Amino acid sequence: MTGSSADRRRALASLGALAGLALTLGACNSTSGEVVATIPDDYKMRHPIAIEEGRQSIVVFIGSGRGGLTTPQRADIAGLARSWQREGTGVITADVPAGTPNARAAADAYREIHAMLTAGGVPSRAITMRHTTPDDPRQLAVIRLSYPKIAAVAGPCGLWPDDLGPNINNPGYSSNQHYQNFGCATQRNLAAMIDNPADLEQPRSETAAYTPRRSALFEKYRKGESTAVTYPETEKAKLSDTGK
Repeated sequence: MTGSSADRRRALASLGALAGLALTLGACNSTSGEVVATIPDDYKMRHPIAIEEGRQSIVVFIGSGRGGLTTPQRADIAGLARSWQREGTGVITADVPAGTPNARAAADAYREIHAMLTAGGVPSRAITMRHTTPDDPRQLAVIRLSYPKIAAVAGPCGLWPDDLGPNINNPGYSSNQHYQNFGCATQRNLAAMIDNPADLEQPRSETAAYTPRRSALFEKYRKGESTAVTYPETEKAKLSDTGK
C-alpha cells in the first residue's frame, strides 16, 4: 500500500513537471514575434493621436467700470480673427455676461469686439452672441470668444488601473511591460503642438519657389562667384576678436 502511494506521487510529480515544461515551451513559441495582450504594449497604439473637431477660445476680462478694450485685448482679438480665417470650421460665438455688475461694460466691449472682428475679415454673419450668467456670483463675468476647428488630441491621461509595483493584480510587472499611463503625456503634448492636423495624414503640397532669390543665386553661379550667404551683422555682434 505504501509503495503504491509513493508510485502515484512520483507519477503525479512527473506529470506536473511535463505540464510545466509544455507551458514554458508554448510561451516561447511565437509565429509573429509579438505578445498579444489586452492593452497594447506600444504607447503610440495605447494612446493614439486622433483628429477631431475641438474649440479654440480666448477670454476677455471686463471690469464693471470700463467698457473699452485694452491694447493687449485688441491684439488678442485681432489674432483670433486671423486664426479663424485659417482654421475655423464654424461661427465665432461670443458669450456676453448678462445680469451681472459688469453687464453694461461688457455690452459696450462686445460692440467693439464685433467691429474688430469684421474689420479683421470675419463676416458679420459668422459672429453670434449669447448671454450668459456665471454660476458663482463671486466669479468675475467675462466675454468668451470661441469657434470650432479641427484639432489633434490624445488621452485622457492619468489612468492608473494597476499598481506599478509587484502585486498579484499586476501581471505585467514581472514581464516588464509598460504601465497604462506610460507615454500618454508625451502623446498629448505632441498633439497640442501640431499646427495643422492634416500633416498627420498627408504631406503638404509644394509652394512656389522664391523666384527673385533663386535668380540672384543662379546669376552668381553663372559668373563663377560664391553662392554662400554672408551676414555682416554677425560680425558686429561679436564681443571679442579672438580667433581671427
